Amino acid sequence: MTTEFAATTRNSWVPMVGLFLAQVLMSFNVAALPVSMGGMVEDFGVPPTSVSTAIVTYGLVVAALVMVGAKLGQRIGWVHIFRVVVGIFALSALCMVLAPSVVWVIVAQALAGASAAIIVPSLVALIAENYHGAQQATAIGSLGSARALSGVSAFLIGGTLATFVGWRPVFAIVLVLALTVFAFSFRLRGDHGDATLDIDLVGAPLIGLGIVMLTLGVNNLNGWGLLRATDSAPFTILGASPAPLLIVIGIILVQLFAMWTRRRSAEGKEPLVELGILKSSRERSAVFAMFVVVALEAALNFTIPLYIQIVQGRSAFSTSMAMLPFNLTVFFTAMLVVRVYKRFTPRQIGVFSFGLTTFALLWLAYVVNNNWETFPTILGLFIFGVGQGSLVTLVFNVLVTSAPKELAGDVGSIRGTTQNLASAVGTALAGALMVGLLAGNITVALSDSENLSLPQDLTSQVDLDNTNFVSNDHLKEVLAGTTATPEQVDAAVSLNEQARLSALKTGLLVLAAVSAIAIIPASRLPRYKPEEIPDPDPVVKDE
Repeated sequence: MTTEFAATTRNSWVPMVGLFLAQVLMSFNVAALPVSMGGMVEDFGVPPTSVSTAIVTYGLVVAALVMVGAKLGQRIGWVHIFRVVVGIFALSALCMVLAPSVVWVIVAQALAGASAAIIVPSLVALIAENYHGAQQATAIGSLGSARALSGVSAFLIGGTLATFVGWRPVFAIVLVLALTVFAFSFRLRGDHGDATLDIDLVGAPLIGLGIVMLTLGVNNLNGWGLLRATDSAPFTILGASPAPLLIVIGIILVQLFAMWTRRRSAEGKEPLVELGILKSSRERSAVFAMFVVVALEAALNFTIPLYIQIVQGRSAFSTSMAMLPFNLTVFFTAMLVVRVYKRFTPRQIGVFSFGLTTFALLWLAYVVNNNWETFPTILGLFIFGVGQGSLVTLVFNVLVTSAPKELAGDVGSIRGTTQNLASAVGTALAGALMVGLLAGNITVALSDSENLSLPQDLTSQVDLDNTNFVSNDHLKEVLAGTTATPEQVDAAVSLNEQARLSALKTGLLVLAAVSAIAIIPASRLPRYKPEEIPDPDPVVKDE
């Protein structure tokens, strides 16, 4: 079958249902973990930090193994390894359902992460094998929409089950999803694997450790301290936080991996990932754009629950309802944006979409207040969702269409690494930014000589070194243990409201600035429209 003939032949969408559900499977599992945290803490009698270890474990394993996973897929064959790892994912879900202790939960998520490290590049490679032309562009767009759909489903379905039935049925859904994907996998076709392909045993630990160090460092900037070590830090370096050190070590290891990979390629040996995918400024701009848009999404996904659940003291269900317009917008935009590829170039769409996200963040900074469910706020989230959904699909299309089909797995591994790292960076920096701004606002307000309602002897009873976002009710409970009068409590609550709202607005302005800066690399995206992944060897298939 030639590429031209394949481009004019419409293949069945049944295999794509399985690939779509595979993306839903991974995203639902990740989103279900925080929803189920309260039930696990109660069942196992452990602190929330023990359960959060499982969340971190999943992300670390995916990020560390995704490039190795791409090579395993090329060596064994994408269809065969896809079935195996989906089966392992089902086993991890069964472990979650039956887990007698939090250790089982951590082990289960390690298994799920190892499976996802191969599923992520598999999705790109299998789309390249099974779809062409306009169908391929639509299939790629569906992966971005699946992430948004999974977030909504996990909050709505998972949150309801965890609240009224228990957390274990939430992962029974994950198990059913995995078994469904396994059944659909028998409708997929793919090339035979190459058993002679060598896996780089030096590059694998370099990039794996590098990504782990980067992710750990970035994820713990809040907990361990940005510069000075907090009490939560596992160790200190002359009083300094270990988080920045881990980030520096990670960057060094990633640089060593790049040097080693170039040397291996120059010697004619198989690299762990083909860096030639990023040979031009267009592909590098696409990766940078993907990193920025995923980081912005993660920052917003951190900020909104922070205000709704922590500041307003509302439930996870309320959070999901507040995020519903945004997630639904991303879902539909990621699917529909491919329809405008014939009229506009990636460069035009990228610049316009980053313009939308910038405008949306500026608008939110202007209209936001302590109630997220006002029409102006929903409108801002809707506009951001249009820009974000367009960008996720666009930059993914640019990357996959710039590489030949046999490198589709490499593109998938770069996508997985970029998205996992960007998500960690976006969440961590948003937290550090918001908390830092809040602490600064409160310190300035308390030092104001005109603020006579809160005398020095009262503020000295409050630990300003641990300033964080709290609800008004929690603040009143804290002040109840001090010498504060009712008038002083009211003044403190008012100060807290003003400080956190100011921190939110300033934080959104900073995110808008980041989005505006990203317009520059977006202007270097290709002028041609993305069509399909080049196929140099379209004949050999394994039914």
